[in-house]
Amino acid sequence: MGAMTMRTSRRALVSSSRLRQIVLVSVICLALYCFLLVPDHSLDSSRPAMADTFHHPHSSSPNSNSNPENKQSPLSPALLNNRFLTSTQCQTHFPGLTQEIDAAVSKGPFTLRRNPHGLGPTVLRIRDGRLSILTYARKVDLSEAMLQHRSATLHQLANALLTAPPAEPPLPDTILAFNHQDDPTSPSLSYSRPADPSFDGPTKHFFAIPHFSFFAWPISSVRSFPRAAESIAALESRFASWRSKDPRAIWRGTTWFNSPRGGGGGRLRHDLVLLARGKPWADVEPLAANGSNALMIEDFCRYRYIVHTEGVTYSGRFQYHQLCASVVLAPPISWMQHVTHLARPVFSYQLEGVERAALDSSRKLVPYPAPWVKDAWPKEYDPREANIVFVAPDWSDLETTVEWLERHPKIAEGIARRQRELFDGGGYFSPAAEMCYWRALLRGWSEVVRTEGQGFENLEEIPWEEFSLKEIHK
Repeated sequence: MGAMTMRTSRRALVSSSRLRQIVLVSVICLALYCFLLVPDHSLDSSRPAMADTFHHPHSSSPNSNSNPENKQSPLSPALLNNRFLTSTQCQTHFPGLTQEIDAAVSKGPFTLRRNPHGLGPTVLRIRDGRLSILTYARKVDLSEAMLQHRSATLHQLANALLTAPPAEPPLPDTILAFNHQDDPTSPSLSYSRPADPSFDGPTKHFFAIPHFSFFAWPISSVRSFPRAAESIAALESRFASWRSKDPRAIWRGTTWFNSPRGGGGGRLRHDLVLLARGKPWADVEPLAANGSNALMIEDFCRYRYIVHTEGVTYSGRFQYHQLCASVVLAPPISWMQHVTHLARPVFSYQLEGVERAALDSSRKLVPYPAPWVKDAWPKEYDPREANIVFVAPDWSDLETTVEWLERHPKIAEGIARRQRELFDGGGYFSPAAEMCYWRALLRGWSEVVRTEGQGFENLEEIPWEEFSLKEIHK
């Protein structure tokens, strides 16, 4: 009996000891978990904050990928070059891609009216998966650049039809209006739309399309999007980190292309040159008449900061800058291209210590932000979430914004990294995403356009194949 009592007591002691060990190990594990996985919310934390972890936009939870083990893996080159993705695959791999299309469709039906004089946008027909041209501007009425833009976009559209997945229902028959001018027209497929809601109300029907450069842009500094993207990737791979880049803010451009809707009183580019030229933190120059100070588009990525200016409307260089692991500094974007909505801005006035200074004592500061900015860009992102920095449209805080970013290099590097991770790693500028977007746009447009009784059925069709040869031969 005594022996049994001793054995029972010994078992109890062993059990108690094991329980204490389990509790101790559990406490240690919990401590390690909190130390290693809970993000450090210091603004200059070297460890990524929760929102610093890359995730696709518009996911159901902004923190759904906060665990590094669940971080979105870069999409493979094979997938990014696959032009035959189904609608389901497109939505899976490129969430949020079609937001511009969805917004345009949500405005409801509209009537596409025929211009009896054949002026205005190019009118196209899609029937049984084949593209034909109904009305178009004559070559003698267009500049060489306009002809290139129109031809490049029609090639994109034809490619989207040719690569439609055979397993899916055929793309719908429809009649399209395509505007190849910089300034968008309604209703039409256009390269951009106004971000200001007062210019994009319920009666306006702008369908933003991928820029023509995704097919080709025959200027010496670009040539083609694939060439530029490959050159940017090769250049970025040579930098050990963002800090090894040129610490200045870079800009080249002409000073007379200014948008009256973007703020700055139509002097956006002129004021930029006036403010920044010769400053030690800037490499800002107007483009020389002979192009002697021009840069290849990939060379902008050599700099920590890229100053972005829109033109009379959108700027075709924006998507190239978004491929860089550099901080893009721009006034609030006033022209939305097909994926501009993926930009996540931190406004300069959110950065403590950033101050505005008038260019000279005779000029007042431009109101910032303008009322339309709050409507167009309602969400202000924390610096640890942002992938672009918006500054005042008169550049009055550009210098102090650069100084702030230089004092907070880890934050600046995070902004630059998130931009490249999204637009390059996320594949939103890939051939696959481009074809996904075009086919979604054709479905969306056909859902809401009305053409009955407008006389389109009486027009002679020119098959795209024939028209494409007429475009390049006298």
